[in-house]
Amino acid sequence: MCGIFAYLNHLTPQTRKYILEILIRGLQRLEYRGYDSAGVGFDGPKPVNGTDTKTQIRLVKSKGKVSVLNSLIFSKEDIAFSEELQTHVGIAHTRWATHGVPNEVNSHPQRSGVNNEFIVVHNGIITNYKDIKNFLEQRGFVFESETDTEVIPKLMKYLYDTESAEGEKPSLQVLMEHAITQLEGAFALVCKSDCYPGEVVAARRGSPLLVGIKSSLHVVTDSVPVVFSRMGKDFSPLSPPPCVDKLDIATSSTLKGASSTSHFDIDAKDELKHVEYFFASDASAVIEHTDKVIYLEDNDVAAVSGDGCLTIHHVKSSNVVVQSHRTVHTIQTKLQEIMKGNYSHFMLKEIFEQPESVVNTMRGRMQFDQYKVVLGGLKDHIATMRRSRRLLLIACGTSYHSAVATRQLLEELTELPVVVELASDFLDRSTPIFRDDVAFFISQSGETADTLNALRYCKARGAFVVGITNTVGSSISRESYCGVHINAGPEIGVASTKAYTSQFVALVMFGLVMSEDRVSLQGRRKDIIDGLSKLSANIEEVLKMDSKIRAIAEELVEQKSLIIMGRGYNFATCLEGALKVKEVSYMHSEGIMSGELKHGPLALIDEKMACIMVMLKDGVYGKCQNALEQVIARSGRPIIICCRGDTAVQAKAYRYLEIPQTVDCLQGILAVIPLQLLAFHIAVIRKHDVDCPRNLAKSVTVE
Repeated sequence: MCGIFAYLNHLTPQTRKYILEILIRGLQRLEYRGYDSAGVGFDGPKPVNGTDTKTQIRLVKSKGKVSVLNSLIFSKEDIAFSEELQTHVGIAHTRWATHGVPNEVNSHPQRSGVNNEFIVVHNGIITNYKDIKNFLEQRGFVFESETDTEVIPKLMKYLYDTESAEGEKPSLQVLMEHAITQLEGAFALVCKSDCYPGEVVAARRGSPLLVGIKSSLHVVTDSVPVVFSRMGKDFSPLSPPPCVDKLDIATSSTLKGASSTSHFDIDAKDELKHVEYFFASDASAVIEHTDKVIYLEDNDVAAVSGDGCLTIHHVKSSNVVVQSHRTVHTIQTKLQEIMKGNYSHFMLKEIFEQPESVVNTMRGRMQFDQYKVVLGGLKDHIATMRRSRRLLLIACGTSYHSAVATRQLLEELTELPVVVELASDFLDRSTPIFRDDVAFFISQSGETADTLNALRYCKARGAFVVGITNTVGSSISRESYCGVHINAGPEIGVASTKAYTSQFVALVMFGLVMSEDRVSLQGRRKDIIDGLSKLSANIEEVLKMDSKIRAIAEELVEQKSLIIMGRGYNFATCLEGALKVKEVSYMHSEGIMSGELKHGPLALIDEKMACIMVMLKDGVYGKCQNALEQVIARSGRPIIICCRGDTAVQAKAYRYLEIPQTVDCLQGILAVIPLQLLAFHIAVIRKHDVDCPRNLAKSVTVE
């Protein structure tokens, strides 16, 4: 949800046009996260007349797509695009509306006042913004937007004026430290101020944020030390904030004289360090510029000062142990991986990448010739997991469906109770957790707010927490005791496709590891491993039905509702297929357990109701045939996903799609792909924005 991108060029001359193009391109890389408006903040041209040579910050914002913002910026004639700037900070944002409708005023950056002294871009929600707003209004601040974000730049302006009046101008980093101690909720922030030209400060709590570093000179450090700041008592919204001298804060001067080694360091022969910094919500926005990134932790404040040095402070709000440094990671993702290539949409590309993505999930882990599975991230903890009371699989959306899809197999292979929970409901119920529970937290982004909060809830109660994510350096991957990275590759389309099948495979592999010492299960394990070895080829066979699936989509495109029915291993397939249809085609769709057909849903069936049935040769095949007879008896016209050569079912189908026969617990991977393609084609025929569906975001970083 929302996207932050900021760019600082220190002693690296760039034209204003080039800077704005970088900001726009950064936002375009973040479009998949979901948004409804966008904006940029940058230094405008210096005044031609008058004695005031101070550069005023310019804001350009608009409702709608980044392309609208781009056209608006480059239609302006007073920006001096060709002016070269030695050092400059530009910040940009895509907004997904939470407080206030999508419009220009509510778009980010938000500002401290009409003179734009402080501007801020923000992801997340400030839950106590009304208290802060009342406090600031009592001191003369006038608010112009409906957003919660606007309190932040105004609070920073208030702190700046208050502390400067006491005799010493605070650093931008200290201002941010003071400000975030007053904020409740989740946020990632980047702030720019004309009171601090050439400087930028960022902070995070709950929402992801990273720093990319680019320099033509050699990087001589692989980590940045963290300076710890413990804040004193927070000021009440009804009383003035504490002064700087009342707080035990390590300011930038603490590291004076050691800035080249205690900050981010480059191998410079002199004091002139030519360096560029990129702040972003996601690594996809910086890949084209650099592969060196630092992932900020909760309560980190990262600042680039006027000398071009990056410092990271951590505001200690509790006694939780925090690492004393932030590692400089080298990201492996290549630019071409986040491009569409020859495909019309990212969603289609990612559907067709699944033969490769499932192989990448298994690569280095599955030893097919030896019928052995090695999960390096879990191998030191398998004994602990085998002694557990139960397994909990906690997730949201598509990730939740991957847990439902593998629950039955995990129960069989581990012989442990397996509980599958929606993270939001899990937290609402204050679910009892025991010290001998093992809790898996599944999230493509690794930043899903409800899932992350559930992880912290379980961790605080002594459970053993395991992460399954697709994003290296994500909050879930860092806060789990161990985990599995699914290696599906970047997923840009909002509707998850290849991440689902890779999560499915990762959980199957976990079950295989847990059962490797069970003599009675060796035959079953071999069947599953043989099925995994043929999985990529089978997916390729399913994808060959694309044109046939499109023809079915053309028949269904005018329908108002779609029912998808199945049971057993394929109940999750129905849930996930229905979710895909809802997400991208905006057609009402419902996944139904076919065993529940007589308990209400059968009333919906007639000759007009679109109905898809998943009927594969597994343990519930006979029961699915009973459901088919009931549908036909009510004049239903079922479209059936069945095994290749199943003529008995095909004879009763209105339309049918054949998929290869495989081991029962893996059939859900093959059966979901036709539903992914069906949802895609219906959306395309309806002329919807497939990759960025309305009202949705790729990474749900707020509750």
